[in-house]
Amino acid sequence: QVQLVESGGGLVQAGGSLRLSCAASGRTSQYYGMSWFRQAPGKEREFVAAIDWRRGTTAYADSVKGRFTVSKENTNRTIYLQMNNLKPEDTGIYYCKAQLLIGNPSATTWYLTENNYNYWGQGTQVTVSS
Repeated sequence: QVQLVESGGGLVQAGGSLRLSCAASGRTSQYYGMSWFRQAPGKEREFVAAIDWRRGTTAYADSVKGRFTVSKENTNRTIYLQMNNLKPEDTGIYYCKAQLLIGNPSATTWYLTENNYNYWGQGTQVTVSS
């Protein structure tokens, strides 16, 4: 089992920045890919960013490229989402998810299917005011 705890959400004005954290505990020695998803009110949950824990490769949704950066800290098994130049449409609950990866998964597709994720956190609210 893996436990994920998100933090760092809050209220910020458009153009501002926030940094989200997702701390992993439990059986974290296995090979995982970790991602951020978000869900706005009345909308479906969508992919935001992903990082392959072993290879360090990253991926982003087109809507956040150039503004968001996902990174990892090996010593404390934490991933981060640095969000700059925030827009009102970035408002939503942000969820951290972990997917157990096996072998040599495709660097461009492993993160896309939400049903493939094994663990997720409780979410953290991000609100961007205009």
